[in-house]
Amino acid sequence: MTPQVANANYKWAFKARFRARAFGWKSQPAITRVREAVAEIKKVAKRDPVLAAEGAIIFLERVSEALEQIDSSSGAIGSAVNHAVADLAEVIGDTQVGASTRRSWLERLWLAYVNDQIPYIESLGDHWGEICATKEIASEWADRLVDGLRASWTANPRKRGYYYKGTPNCLGAMVAAGRYDEVMALLELAPYKMWDHQQFGVKALAAQGKIAEAIRYAEGGCGLNDNPAAIAQVCEKLLLASGMIDEAYQRYGIAANQAGTYLATFRAVAKKYPHKAATEILADLVKSTPGDEGKWFAAAKEAGLYAEALALASRTPCDPRTLT
Repeated sequence: MTPQVANANYKWAFKARFRARAFGWKSQPAITRVREAVAEIKKVAKRDPVLAAEGAIIFLERVSEALEQIDSSSGAIGSAVNHAVADLAEVIGDTQVGASTRRSWLERLWLAYVNDQIPYIESLGDHWGEICATKEIASEWADRLVDGLRASWTANPRKRGYYYKGTPNCLGAMVAAGRYDEVMALLELAPYKMWDHQQFGVKALAAQGKIAEAIRYAEGGCGLNDNPAAIAQVCEKLLLASGMIDEAYQRYGIAANQAGTYLATFRAVAKKYPHKAATEILADLVKSTPGDEGKWFAAAKEAGLYAEALALASRTPCDPRTLT
C-alpha cells in the first residue's frame, strides 16, 4: 500500500474555535461546537479519509484544554465529547495508511491522552484497539503497556492496585491483536470487578464466537458503581448480531434502550424491534415501571393506542400538560 499524505494546507474551521480555554462556564455553546467539529471532519472523510483522520487527531489534541473552564456538573458536555471520541476513533481506525503514519498518529494520541487532566478524552482508551487498525501495531502497544498494567494490579495488594491510565488501551490492543487468552488471564489479576475492564473480556470471548460465554461473563462483570444499562446494551448487541432477535428482546430489549423520557424509550424499543406489535411493547414497558403506568400515556397515544392511553391515564397520575 502506498502511504497517503494529508493536505497540510487545509484550513479546518473548528481549529480556531478549539484553543486553550476558548469557552466560558456554559456548556451548551461548547456542545454545539463539538458537534460542528465532528460533522466537519466526517464530511471531509467522504472525499479525503487521511485528511479527516488528521483533523480528528487535531481535535482530540485540542478539545480538553478548550473545554477547561466549562461547568461539567450536568454531564452534558462530557456525554457530547464521548460521542465525538467514538465517532472520530472510527474515522481514524478505518483510514488506510502506512504503518509509519499509523504509529505516528498513535504517538500523538497517546500524548494527548496521558496529558488529559480533566479528563475529557478518557474514553479514547476504550477505542485503542480500533485505532491501532492492524494486529501487528496492536500487539506492539499491548507489549508496551502490559507491564504497567500488571504492576498496577499486583505490585501492592494492600492498596488493591493503583490507577494505571493505560489499562483500557492495553486490554483493547490485546483484543485487537487476537491475544484473547492473555486478556482473560490479565483480568483474573484485577483486584475488583469493574465493567470498564470486564468489557474487554466480553469482546475477547465474542471474537472467538463464544457468544453465550461472553454474555455470562458480562452479566457477572457488573461492579458496585457500574451501569447495568451499559452491560445490557452489549449483551443485546451480541444477541442481535447472532440473529437471536426474540431472545435479545426478552432479556435486554427494555433495559438496553432506556432514554430520557418514557416516550423516547418506547420509540427506541419500537425502532429496534419493528416486528413486535406496539401493544406488546407498550405492555412490557408498563410492566417494567409498576406504579408509573400513567407516564406511558404519551407513548400509547403516539402509537395510536388511544384506548390503552386512556386506561393508563386512569390508573396512576399523568401530567395534565401531556393529557392536553
